[in-house]
Amino acid sequence: MKNTKITVVDKENVPNLNFPKSDVLHKKQDQNRRCTSLFKAMRLGNLERHKVKILFKDDEGMKQVETTIWGVTNKRVILKKAINLPINRVLSVS
Repeated sequence: MKNTKITVVDKENVPNLNFPKSDVLHKKQDQNRRCTSLFKAMRLGNLERHKVKILFKDDEGMKQVETTIWGVTNKRVILKKAINLPINRVLSVS
């Protein structure tokens, strides 16, 4: 991933992106780690208004958004203003 171009996007632009149905992480262990990271980031967001960087992939390539995670469901990451992102497209949270 060193040479991969990452585009930084504003959270307000996330609803305009197109997301394939497939998961970007193929190993169950990696998917479980992603969920753990998302729930940890959600707690930080709700308790301390802590922003995180979410690295994800849409149909055009790698994107990153810096925002607070307000909620996590089985299929979605919920950001401020009810903006959401499919969990299966999230590569990492930092």
